[in-house]
Amino acid sequence: MPELAAPLIAWYRENARDLPWRRPLFLAAYGAWGVLVSEFMLQQTPVTRVIPHLEAWLDRWPTPAALAADPPAEAVRQWANLGYPRRALWLHRAAVQIRDEHRGIVPRDVGTLRSLPGIGDYTARAVAVFAYGDRHPVVDTNTRRVLARAVAGRSQPGPPSRRDLDAMSAQLPAADAESAIVNAAAMELGAVVCTARTPLCGACPISDRCAWRAAGFPDTGDARRRQARYDGSDRQARGAVLKALRDAAPAAVAHHAVIPDWPDAGQRDRAIDSLIADGLAEASDGMLRLPG
Repeated sequence: MPELAAPLIAWYRENARDLPWRRPLFLAAYGAWGVLVSEFMLQQTPVTRVIPHLEAWLDRWPTPAALAADPPAEAVRQWANLGYPRRALWLHRAAVQIRDEHRGIVPRDVGTLRSLPGIGDYTARAVAVFAYGDRHPVVDTNTRRVLARAVAGRSQPGPPSRRDLDAMSAQLPAADAESAIVNAAAMELGAVVCTARTPLCGACPISDRCAWRAAGFPDTGDARRRQARYDGSDRQARGAVLKALRDAAPAAVAHHAVIPDWPDAGQRDRAIDSLIADGLAEASDGMLRLPG
């Protein structure tokens, strides 16, 4: 068995957080669709914010066909303030494609999953592993940090690359079930122990095998991209416009009446234009509404 696998498995079985998508009843009720929705919501969004939105979403749309039967505007409304609302549109489009091309069943094959709207390599692999139990490396930001420290001896990971998948593959046991646990355990370790700023090395199950610790915790630099501040940003303006459209739905709002008190009229108009370009809003005769 690979060097990190056994201690990760043992630690995960004792310490994994009780998250909805890890529960057998969740998988029995929603299957791969529940995992797919959770992965969409977890992109760049904290777990604590995702859980109530996920539960409400699956209560309303427990299958891809249920979501596909409603207009995209309802998906955007239900997404509420979860952030990055294009994910709601992509999820709706994916549901339509799953209904129309896959008999309402979320595909299992990674390549087929990647052909669905809004699904990249990470999400495709995550669904194949965590919903279907197949053996693939799954690498998110937390996993990359664990691998950078434990294997490469670096304080922070470099830019994402194919090497990340190769490094994770090297840590996976041959058995599918154990492989899935190691994938989940590496993510969990990075989320709660091997954190970016204050790693809890005393609680780490692989500290005795960690190359970064063995090297004396050197600062090897941090190439992570910093997210621009939200306050005053175009993202904030987009969010305010979208909230106004959600609050008014299904009615339309006159263009001039959308966040009329926004301090930067040019920024407000850019936000409206970008939402229309992204398919998150529709304009007609001077009126704006959510997509039909």
